[in-house]
Amino acid sequence: MMKDNREYQIKLMSALAKVFPGQEPEEDPCCTGFTMLRGETFSFVAAYTCGGGDGGRGNFDAVVRVESPAAEYCRIREIVPVPSLRPVNSCADSNYLRTQPGMYPDLLTEPAGGRITFTPGQFKSLWIDVEIPENGPYGDIPVAVVFASPEEEELCRRETSIKVYRTVLGPQRLLRTEWFHGDCLADYYQVPVFSEEHWRIMENFISAAAARGCNMILTPQFTPPLDTAPGGERTTIQLVGVKVLPGGGYEFDFSRLERWAAMCLSCGMTCFEMSHLFTQWGAGHPPKIMAEENGKEIKLFGWDDPAVGGRYTTFLEAYLPRLTEKLRELGIAGITRFHISDEPEPQHLLSYKQAKESVAPYLKDFIIMDAISSLAVCREGEIDCPVCSNDHMEPFLEAGVTPLWSYYCTAQDYLVSNRFMAMPSARCRIYGAQVFKYGMEGILHWGYNFYNSQYSLKTLDPYRSTDADGAFPSGDSFLVYPGADGKPEESIRMMVLCHTMQDVRAMEQLADKKGREYVVDMLEEDLGEPITFKRYPKSDYWILQMRNRINRELDED
Repeated sequence: MMKDNREYQIKLMSALAKVFPGQEPEEDPCCTGFTMLRGETFSFVAAYTCGGGDGGRGNFDAVVRVESPAAEYCRIREIVPVPSLRPVNSCADSNYLRTQPGMYPDLLTEPAGGRITFTPGQFKSLWIDVEIPENGPYGDIPVAVVFASPEEEELCRRETSIKVYRTVLGPQRLLRTEWFHGDCLADYYQVPVFSEEHWRIMENFISAAAARGCNMILTPQFTPPLDTAPGGERTTIQLVGVKVLPGGGYEFDFSRLERWAAMCLSCGMTCFEMSHLFTQWGAGHPPKIMAEENGKEIKLFGWDDPAVGGRYTTFLEAYLPRLTEKLRELGIAGITRFHISDEPEPQHLLSYKQAKESVAPYLKDFIIMDAISSLAVCREGEIDCPVCSNDHMEPFLEAGVTPLWSYYCTAQDYLVSNRFMAMPSARCRIYGAQVFKYGMEGILHWGYNFYNSQYSLKTLDPYRSTDADGAFPSGDSFLVYPGADGKPEESIRMMVLCHTMQDVRAMEQLADKKGREYVVDMLEEDLGEPITFKRYPKSDYWILQMRNRINRELDED
């Protein structure tokens, strides 16, 4: 047997690091020791490579494992680069890692049989999670990342330690929704909508979202009128059955809605948002609604129908009282919110107000929330709970609007936080400090698993097209990939947002102990200017040390 004389390297980095193909990463000095609370998921990155030596110039397999007293709580995944043809919009600031098309590290996938592949001369990376339960071990816990040959001969190892504090991370109070697109799952996996296989797949994806801090779920009472070209259609996904009665009127079947509610609650969701009652960008039409009439399925409403004053208004007069009655019967009325229309602009104010007024009598006991960027539209449209884009936040904050949510999407590409693959992970994670400081009730994003092109003109394979067929910067339209057997594969961005939510929980926990003003002062004490949605510390070090300090102070008597 030929002696293995390759030169191996393992570099440890924080979970904020990204290792690009062809790049030699710098080791993070913060990684000599980590800290975490019990009841949270802590993550770090291990980059690895080797020289050619006498063992050949080609790839070769190795086994990777974590050796630790807490090894049962550790998980290893490979960080896989994915293609990006549109990493940025045309107006990019200086706080991007790269702006050119290429391969971007993002996908987290389980190594088959615990095996990874060394490519001599090329750094690859692993994502390592440590998830200590609330009643798990605490103290200084050693952790070693170990590579071995398939014959179990140790090739190299790298050791660090994690200080696990006895304190348990507090509960999540911030509401968070990543819009769920069940139709995209049916399309990708090629299963009939609401078949038993579709229900199984949806449950997998919803459970994964809940596990990472999503606690509100977009509920497709009718096919959501989102990102659909005027006159076009998305695959029908409609929980509420509608039957047109011979003498006029309607009959409603809520059996699927009942199943949906029970499933989502069992997955860990605590709030529901009913899909929009009117089309996006103007509230000009009803959503697509299918119905049974004379034993045949028909399209009852769609782009040919006006939003207000016609058959659809009469339909809502019959439907909404029955729906709200069912929500009360299911015990979820108090945790359900409604949408009118997504992202109305000033030119849509009249149509938005008319649409809202047509349903307001039936939704008096419910909160209406919509994405909005104009304070004038918010006030004149009398939106109960505005969801403001983070680059238009200042007028809402100055006016003292409450409750207030924040969102970002493809347009929020300059100065503010976002989750594009081309951005540093710190630009995503700082969002936690921002939403805590300004007291956001919740955060929203439109794309948990949107696997269509823009306007839903065609379906896509997100492993090949990460930018909605060139429409949005990669990372905007989905957080998880559709893996084998109907199970999602997570992304770096999904995990960084999980850490972001944990940061908010820890800040709120410390605020309970020492006051919100104390925590805000602590966040800003070494900064040259206050934290805003456009000005904030950009270094990985600041975020890591901030969280270490919060952990330490939470554990003090």
